[in-house]
Amino acid sequence: MADVYQTINPANGEPIETYHLISDEKARTLVLQAHNAFLEWRKTSFSERGDILRNIARILRERKEALCDLMTQEMGKPIKQGGDEVELCAAICEYTADNGAEELADEERPLKGGHALITYQPMGVILGIQPWNFPLYQVVRYSIANIMAGNTVLLKHAPNVWGSALELAKIYREAGLPENVFTVLLINAEQTAPLIEHEYVRGVTLTGSPGAGRKVASKAGECLKKSVLELGSNDAYLILEDADIEKAVKTCVQARVINNGETCVSAKRFVVVDKHYDAFRDAMVEQMEKLKYGDPTDPEIDIGPIARDDLRETLHKLVSESIDKGATCLTGGELPVGPGYFYPPTVLENLKPGMPAYDEELFGPVASLIRVKDDDEAMEVANDSRYGLGGGIFSKDQDRAVELARNLFDTGMVNINGYRLAQPHLPFGGVKDSGYGREHGGFGMKEFTNAKTVMVID
Repeated sequence: MADVYQTINPANGEPIETYHLISDEKARTLVLQAHNAFLEWRKTSFSERGDILRNIARILRERKEALCDLMTQEMGKPIKQGGDEVELCAAICEYTADNGAEELADEERPLKGGHALITYQPMGVILGIQPWNFPLYQVVRYSIANIMAGNTVLLKHAPNVWGSALELAKIYREAGLPENVFTVLLINAEQTAPLIEHEYVRGVTLTGSPGAGRKVASKAGECLKKSVLELGSNDAYLILEDADIEKAVKTCVQARVINNGETCVSAKRFVVVDKHYDAFRDAMVEQMEKLKYGDPTDPEIDIGPIARDDLRETLHKLVSESIDKGATCLTGGELPVGPGYFYPPTVLENLKPGMPAYDEELFGPVASLIRVKDDDEAMEVANDSRYGLGGGIFSKDQDRAVELARNLFDTGMVNINGYRLAQPHLPFGGVKDSGYGREHGGFGMKEFTNAKTVMVID
């Protein structure tokens, strides 16, 4: 990347804004300033921190319309979906403010001849490396938890959403967050590794690809520093023998194309028992073909553009490779003519291991249909993946579905008879190549704290 970066509107390919990368020396200075801010921020009370987080929530809601416009302009999010992202961010702030003191409170433990306590102390400066697909949420998810814990936060955001990053920083400051507690770093990937090595950076969290995760985890491990990784997935949604097919199809279409299909924890592989396969396939194709894609500023549009031209090229390459290896394209699958990085709703079937649409994460509105003979094979296929972030089960026997989800589904999260994105009060994260560590639900507040034991001998 050059010293200058220009953001591009993916709906029309036109430039938005030009940014200048900061120097390595400036980046090191910002780390030092974040460390110095930490020395004071850690002294603040949970009540003080909570008040600021509630202010952030209030301002986010006040600026909702402008924030939605900015996200739509920078990464093509359908304008009608941006409000949900802003509301989720505000809810995270409020949940953290309301529950942080309890989650991070000292714990009393018995000790022979005395007593002991466990205290969750902040570690210092935490570096977050975040993607573009949810420009606000990805940042709020890790930063608010760490700010509540008493850490200070650095953000290396995806450059195509730097406008969103800087706007969020303004909101944090306006809400009362002291200077240098949250800092946006306009840096490229090559500048990031040296910052992980910096003595004042105590932990690093990344949301991105497995390839990026391996690099960050390797560097963090080399430096003996804690890391948390959320690395995407190719989530399987199981349509079992007793499923409500009408409900399953409606939900699965929504769960595949939300946020233009560019969601880590969205439905991607649809594993359908033979009993229902034909009916499910035909209904899904019919509903996918009814979806409207185009100008994301139009509230009637269901799917906007892919966020970058290179990302669209990668998506189409994976679709084409799957077809070349024997998959059947039932609808879509062709690059549209005209400006913007659009990709049509696409459905593939006859998928097998070795095809990208079976093995990989296709980041876009592409549904992968997999036929299986029965419920047992459905679970086997669901777990036949190097990923393990989320998944889903459709079954009228709720108790059995819960048992399958609890005991057999090798993922961090499971939806049953529906689809929900992240929830502030529930842990978020995966297993296998989907990463490790948890965010939300109080878990994220403790990931980068020192669980310190204090033993008192009477």
